[in-house]
Amino acid sequence: MLGLAVPAVPREPAVIRPIGVVRNNMREPRPDGWEHVRSDLIFRDDMIAALDGIEQYSHIIVVFAFHLVPEEARTAGHLHPRGDPSLPEQGVLATRSQLRPSPIGVSVVPLLRRRRNILRVTGLDAVDGTPVLDIKPYFPHYDSVPDAKVPDWAQRLAGPRSSL
Repeated sequence: MLGLAVPAVPREPAVIRPIGVVRNNMREPRPDGWEHVRSDLIFRDDMIAALDGIEQYSHIIVVFAFHLVPEEARTAGHLHPRGDPSLPEQGVLATRSQLRPSPIGVSVVPLLRRRRNILRVTGLDAVDGTPVLDIKPYFPHYDSVPDAKVPDWAQRLAGPRSSL
């Protein structure tokens, strides 16, 4: 374009309008212990038709914003998973930390029921008031990777709904 170099990765923010909000009794983020937390995902009224058919799935993928992470806490560097110095330091993108350059969370959760614009789920690792950016149905034959591998330290920590 007239000799102007175009950056390989755009620097301007991507603006995403939330489609819903998480409602539960969790007020503070925590690294694990979410497996029994029930949450209601309350969607905007204009999303009701878009939800049609979602109740036929046992699980959904929830994409949400880590809205409580301050800008100065977001990192593109290294950290110890779960803040535990006994675990090997990793690049933040090799962890499940909330302290990410782009504070986006993704979780697969059981869908318990739908009532109009409200989905009840369990095990979602998001606090009350978390913006929901998107959901997708979970397809076991597509989304599951049976022979996936993880580092030894992550295997040792593996547990229900833990944030590595």
